[in-house]
Amino acid sequence: MGIDDLAAKAKSALAEHGDKVSDGLEKAAEFVKSKTPDSVDAKIDSGVDSAQEYIAKQQQA
Repeated sequence: MGIDDLAAKAKSALAEHGDKVSDGLEKAAEFVKSKTPDSVDAKIDSGVDSAQEYIAKQQQA
């Protein structure tokens, strides 16, 4: 199994279970924000937003 096979499986999983992954990202972000200074909240939110946009694109593909 090569890297292309792994990438295809990951994209397939995102297409099928993207909503669960997105929910997990939200929960993880809230946990990280509870453990870090408020000054990094915007960066965490930005990273989660970017990841969720990518997931949404994979679900449409």
